[in-house]
Amino acid sequence: MDNGVLAPAVVELAPDRLSIQGTPEILMSASLFYFRIPRAYWRERMEQVKAFGYNSIDVYFPWNYHEMSEGQWDFSGERDVEAFLQTAAEVGIWVVARPGPYICSEWDGGALPAYLLAKPGLAIRSADPAYLGYVNLWFDRILPILRDYELGRKGTVIAVQLENELDFYACPDPKAYIAALRDMAKAHGLSVPLVACAGQGGLAEASGHVEGVTPTCNFYPNDADPEFDDKVSAYREALAGLGYPLLVTETNRSHYLLRRLLSGGAKLLGPYLQVSGTDFGFTTSTNNWGEPLAFLTTDYDFAGMISPEGHIREEAYEGRLLRRLIQSYGERLARASAGAATAWKASVAGVAVRTLSLPGGGELVFVTNLEEVEKSLVLEHDDGRRYPEGEVVSLAAGRSLALPVAVPMAPWGIEGALSSTAELYHASSGPEDLLLAFHLEGPGELKLHLSGTSLLASTGVRVEECQEGWRIELDDAEGGASLSFATAEGKRLILVVGTRRQALFAEKHLPTGEVQRIEPTFAPQAPIAWDADWRLAAAQPQEALPTVRGGGQQERAIPLEDAGIYRGYSWYESALSERQRIAEGLLLRGVSDVASVYAGESYLGTIVPGGGSRYLPLGEKGAGEKLTVRTEIWGHSNFDDARLPAIRIDSRKGLHGAAAVLAVRDLSSNWQMTPLAEEGVASVPFRPMVAFGGWLSPGHPSREVFRRSIPIRSDADSWTLEFRGLQGIARLTVNGQEAGIIHPFDPFVAITPYVVPGEAAAIQVVLERSLGQAGGSVHLYEALELTDWRIGGAEEPELLAHAASVQKEALAVRLPIELTPGEVAWLSGTVPASSSGAGYRVKVAGEHVKVTALFAGRAVGRLWLPGGNERPRMTGGSPDSFYLPGAWFHASSEQVVLLLEAVNPEAPARLERLELLPV
Repeated sequence: MDNGVLAPAVVELAPDRLSIQGTPEILMSASLFYFRIPRAYWRERMEQVKAFGYNSIDVYFPWNYHEMSEGQWDFSGERDVEAFLQTAAEVGIWVVARPGPYICSEWDGGALPAYLLAKPGLAIRSADPAYLGYVNLWFDRILPILRDYELGRKGTVIAVQLENELDFYACPDPKAYIAALRDMAKAHGLSVPLVACAGQGGLAEASGHVEGVTPTCNFYPNDADPEFDDKVSAYREALAGLGYPLLVTETNRSHYLLRRLLSGGAKLLGPYLQVSGTDFGFTTSTNNWGEPLAFLTTDYDFAGMISPEGHIREEAYEGRLLRRLIQSYGERLARASAGAATAWKASVAGVAVRTLSLPGGGELVFVTNLEEVEKSLVLEHDDGRRYPEGEVVSLAAGRSLALPVAVPMAPWGIEGALSSTAELYHASSGPEDLLLAFHLEGPGELKLHLSGTSLLASTGVRVEECQEGWRIELDDAEGGASLSFATAEGKRLILVVGTRRQALFAEKHLPTGEVQRIEPTFAPQAPIAWDADWRLAAAQPQEALPTVRGGGQQERAIPLEDAGIYRGYSWYESALSERQRIAEGLLLRGVSDVASVYAGESYLGTIVPGGGSRYLPLGEKGAGEKLTVRTEIWGHSNFDDARLPAIRIDSRKGLHGAAAVLAVRDLSSNWQMTPLAEEGVASVPFRPMVAFGGWLSPGHPSREVFRRSIPIRSDADSWTLEFRGLQGIARLTVNGQEAGIIHPFDPFVAITPYVVPGEAAAIQVVLERSLGQAGGSVHLYEALELTDWRIGGAEEPELLAHAASVQKEALAVRLPIELTPGEVAWLSGTVPASSSGAGYRVKVAGEHVKVTALFAGRAVGRLWLPGGNERPRMTGGSPDSFYLPGAWFHASSEQVVLLLEAVNPEAPARLERLELLPV
């Protein structure tokens, strides 16, 4: 009950434990994001997570999901945070809350509102007072909700994360920044632990080592890395020295890896994205998962335990098995300590061994097969002991097992000790009996150090009474094995042994020793016939939508954020003068994310320059009377990477400028070269004249200064240099002024501010390269800047309005359909409600076509099907399907609307088919 007072020490952190309401716990936390799952399924997903072994969820709270435009807040409907947290409380699952302000999560801009990017001089993710002022507006809304739903009040929030992986970002003062966020959290009355996660291991860089903020780790290793256990030990010891346990807030999804973390002493196991989802709306991101650019798919699915539609995958049963292992040992495992090394070693190579010492005695020895071949081994102790004595441990490829060695049985209600080469995964004790269930995948051995016991029955095992108690050998677990004893305490001890697969799919263990199992199926359903009564209506690609938002008239092409456009589509239009119409080509600057370019009636192509510049030759057709550029914000980067402007986290989208190019001049010849080491030496009367980059230097890396004078024509007003084919790094100076750094990913640099029309310009380039790297060639673009722009944007309401407005011109069609290069069209049809009520996944096949799917008023899929050389790498989930949630059907059938864009100037677009896959 909420009485306004939080009980002390609801959550306690110590070097060797994490305690909740006084009880040590091992947290298994599954990422579960309300903003990627329809509200109707929140409870179902939480119950699934809990049923498959997880006692906690971690959830981001995206700032820009609740503040879509500056000052416009929304916490209703699908955005109802309180309803989500209340559901978690009702389900009985703990919550690690992650309100940012930056969250990453492959979400648009890492959840930072795009309007911040238009604020002059604002330094995001820093202690800049202006930025913190905006953060405070967000925290004023989200933190009181989190406070109210802390454990001990109305909910189950047990920790709050500040920021996210700050060590990946060049924050100038992490300590000041994290301290400011901590102070905001404390000012709002948060009492649960505050944490800050390190993405690449920089504890200080991520947390500032601020008092009152616990550093945590995000580990994404190769699951079978033989050195990983040592890394875990190093971080556990470092954190213990600071007074904290090892909390792994993010890691890979395999429970094989989670076992390795558990064996290393981690008290929080947080595999990222065990519950997949969908980036509905225009909420995807761009980032550096490509070479270097990648577009995140609408489908947000890294093959974790639960699919976006709620399908349970086989890995979920591994989660349940791991939870049962943890529950079998209970508080002992939660309080177990890990050493830097173990006295146990494997008798064969390729096996990692780690030991947890249990309070009260005994050990859990984790043996992990690091190779893709089965292992047979014994454990050898530094004191000369070998275990097992008469058999070997069978360890399948890709397996990790926790084996008890001399573990006291008193906590289970009988005196004695247990050692086993089979893994204990279930323990249940009643007034008259104790049931222990094990699994193994080959011959095994159990040793019971029990006195005063008698064997009652056995099946499938050989039992030998020895001085210490009982030695039990198992030849084969396939058929199952069981035995029972009468103990000195008057209880019946029942031991059940089966295969690991039998343990995975065990649903219930009866006191008699009987195990009830299921054998689930994981095959998807077959597609069903879909007669959608398709209708196709052409759109005019050279025209902006009749209904647009933001933008307006602008003298120059400006970034979309400066025009108040933060997501979705946009249009730039500019009339061309007579001289501009006869230009050789067009130079577009600062273009992202997607731009389809039309010069008059001519389609020049769809380009993805990653925020850089692109030259498009016009050829004999000329430019026509108008330039139209249809752009799409695929998403602001959720990461910060300097290789391309569009994957900087503060990058602004759209178009930063355009010019009609009068001439392209090759300036690659006759550069004067000076080795950088000799710069300023006056005794050399003449320096070599070479092609740009054309000097063979013995230095590594080589560093040279190249200079030349270039004439600047008087009848242009825009000048840009391109360092085509550059493989090194170049620092450019024009007329004595620093003009920028040039690198291979973005070889264009505007020099207009540094030159005078009609006067020669002095160009200097300091070029640094490794041996064998090319300098490339240098080209000057002399152009006339385009002015008088009309800019407008469109999200779902405007897109749907336009689709409806052209329906009277729509024609009935059958698939496949074909579009000419540059053509845009609306395809609409009906989809029947699924018989199960769960909805569909729609599979799309075609080439050279980009598809935006709208359903129930939302963008539910953005696909770029294969074809052409401009298609970026699509990553994060399925690149050729989208999800129609059953909860969003409100009638026997609903309409699906697809915006089709033919995006290859060299080939027609073709939409082959769409298939309905029942969920």
